[in-house]
Amino acid sequence: MADPKEKGPKPPFPPQTQEFPGEERKMDPRPDYGESSYRGLGRLKDKVALVTGADSGIGRAVALAFAREGADVVIAYLSEHEDANVTRLAVESAGRRALLAPGDLDSDGACKALAEKAAREFGRIDILVNNAAYQGKSVKKFEELDAERVEKTFRVNILAMFHLVRHALPHMKKGSVIVNTASVQAYHPNPGILDYATTKGAIVNFTKGLAQSLIERGIRVNCVAPGPVWTPLVVQSFDAKKNEKFGENYPMERPAQPAELAPAYVFLANDESRYVNGEVLGVTGGKPLG
Repeated sequence: MADPKEKGPKPPFPPQTQEFPGEERKMDPRPDYGESSYRGLGRLKDKVALVTGADSGIGRAVALAFAREGADVVIAYLSEHEDANVTRLAVESAGRRALLAPGDLDSDGACKALAEKAAREFGRIDILVNNAAYQGKSVKKFEELDAERVEKTFRVNILAMFHLVRHALPHMKKGSVIVNTASVQAYHPNPGILDYATTKGAIVNFTKGLAQSLIERGIRVNCVAPGPVWTPLVVQSFDAKKNEKFGENYPMERPAQPAELAPAYVFLANDESRYVNGEVLGVTGGKPLG
């Protein structure tokens, strides 16, 4: 058994930063999304999964894992077409169907169009993974979090979840599941990205309340709260100095790789977790939630 602290790249990383939206193919080192390691067991055989933010990072790792577990995947993303095509190829290489669905989820209309596109292509939605997120550049002063940015963050990170669930529900049946992505930021907010952290706190509450509502229909709702994860969201939000040391102050002394998050989503998405509802599964490398 290997030391888990040694299972992924550790800081210091090469100095780097990107502009929004970040691209995984430009990161150094490239994130590990499970291409050479994830082994499926058929736990999601013939399911249809809609995964937002699936072009890179956690979303790509989840799409790959779901496909290797037997699911067809709708790959929803903003505009990172090259990254999204890597995800598509990963899904198709597992012998499953992939549907690319680009677009900004910052409006009710866009969320409705996405849900309807998925249902039109596959006939239903068995798994909805609300993973897409907007995170602006880290700021030094609270006043720098202007109205336009804060409103954009809330539209993409939490309002889109309300809209997507509402429009996906007509295409979901008993046994369907919803998995949301929160963050350790919901419990330990960084003032420099307080708008992002606040939406993640809202996602935790959203998950717990929605779970109580939808279980009456036989639909479970849960949430994953990652700690630091090596994704494009990081390098486009922080300066090169912070990115160089990203994750070193956590118990694992390194950030997670996206591949290390995917099993949590697989667990919550399949029937083995059927008695788990309204829970937040922390994948933080030892940083306590709460």
